[in-house]
Amino acid sequence: MAVPNPDRDLAAWMTAYGPGLRRYFRRRADDADVDDLVQEVFMRLQSAQLSAPIDNVERYLFTAARNALISRHRRQKARAAMLHDELEDGLEIADQRSPERIVIGQQEYRRVLEAIQNLPPRAREAFQYHRFENLTYQAIAHRMGISKEAVKELMHRALVRIAEEMEPGI
Repeated sequence: MAVPNPDRDLAAWMTAYGPGLRRYFRRRADDADVDDLVQEVFMRLQSAQLSAPIDNVERYLFTAARNALISRHRRQKARAAMLHDELEDGLEIADQRSPERIVIGQQEYRRVLEAIQNLPPRAREAFQYHRFENLTYQAIAHRMGISKEAVKELMHRALVRIAEEMEPGI
C-alpha cells in the first residue's frame, strides 16, 4: 500500500481551496494582505498535517483562515500600541509656562514690536494693515492710494527688515 505524499496533497489542496480562501480574505482584509494570509493558512495546514491526519480539510482551512485573521488583527493592534507608546516616550514636552520661557517670550515680543516700529513709515503702515487688520494687498493699495505692486514691494521690504532685526546676535 502506498503512503500518501503530503506535498502532493498540499499542492492539490492549494489548487482546490486557494481561490476560495482568496475570496474569503478579500472580503475581510486589505488586498495587500490576501496572499500572505492564504500562505499562512497553508503553512498551518502543512504543520498540522505532519502531526495528525486532517479529517475535514475544508473546515480546517476556513477555521485556520479565521484564526489567521484574528492573529493578524492582534499583531497589528499590538504594533500600533507599541508605536504609540514609542512616540509618546520620544516626545519631550517642555514646560510651556516656565519662568524662563515666559521671559524669553516677552523679550521676543518686545523685539518684534521694536522691529515693526523701526520700519520706514509707509512700510510700517502697509505691514500693520496687512498683519493686524487682515487687509488684502488690493485693499491696502486702495487705502494708501498706491498700486498693488507697490504694496507687495513695501511688504517685502518690511518682512526682510524685520527678519534681519530678529536674527540672533543683532
